[in-house]
Amino acid sequence: MKNTSHSSLPEKSGLHPRNKHRSRYDFEQLITICPDLKPFVSINQFNIETIDFTNPLAVKTLNQALLKQFYKIDIWDIPQNYLCPPIPGRADYIHNIADILASSNGGIIPKGKNVTVLDIGVGANCIYPLLGHQEYGWNFIGSDIDSLSIKVANQIVESNSLSKFIECRQQSNSSCFFKGILKPNEIIDITMCNPPFHSSAAEAKSGTERKWKNLGHQKNIKSSLNFGGQSNELWCKGGEQTFITKMIEESASFASSCLWFTSLVSKSENLPAIYNALKKVNVLDVKTITMSQGSKSSRLVAWTFLTDTQHIQWSLKRWKA
Repeated sequence: MKNTSHSSLPEKSGLHPRNKHRSRYDFEQLITICPDLKPFVSINQFNIETIDFTNPLAVKTLNQALLKQFYKIDIWDIPQNYLCPPIPGRADYIHNIADILASSNGGIIPKGKNVTVLDIGVGANCIYPLLGHQEYGWNFIGSDIDSLSIKVANQIVESNSLSKFIECRQQSNSSCFFKGILKPNEIIDITMCNPPFHSSAAEAKSGTERKWKNLGHQKNIKSSLNFGGQSNELWCKGGEQTFITKMIEESASFASSCLWFTSLVSKSENLPAIYNALKKVNVLDVKTITMSQGSKSSRLVAWTFLTDTQHIQWSLKRWKA
């Protein structure tokens, strides 16, 4: 098993070089595009325009403005208490998997409808499929165990006339990742997943409290948890280590149906167990990419069961036909 590690950390901000959010937000322009954002914008102690990132409505409205300005997504909304993702970090994952696909295609990023991505845990926000399609023209399958998330995600897709490119499917078995989602003989070029990284509700609560403290705010527990997302979005039994290990185990059954499997890893201490799980299922190559946004860092781990020759054959058949 090859195990290569590299970093995609531009010196300026830590975001990917192709990320459209490497500079400060231009709130004047964003307000022009989305006037609803104006009441949430204020000047901080450094004389810089910003919003209160502990206010879920402010964050949601900022996302709506960013999606309109940079990705031509005109209609985007999520139910109260569902996870509202920071777009710059989500965009980084998309650009990094584009680089992974390029590594199988002579350094050239494959674009367009011949590329199909599976987003495991798409959420009501549907953010990865929206960004990935608008940036690279890829097709997406989004999966989730939550029926409302699937309903809302598909509504967002339909409202933006993207149903030909993005399909969200409900996973009826919470212990499965690919089974029950992929149809017989369905081929996927790459998967992605932002797993729940806490192991219990108590751990999720503690993590949320730390986040507020780091932001310099004291919020009551109820409101902070409501802002943080649904339970299945935040935690699962065994945390992200167990979640990703199970995903790796199941991925072996789909070794020839997918070129690359990937997952975010929030906690670096989980990497040894994840590498061990990959070794057990005899993957042929592993890539680890470090990603950073502000003071927060995470890792993207990618694995494949196919040989270099099979990667070349895959790109010729799928992307250059």
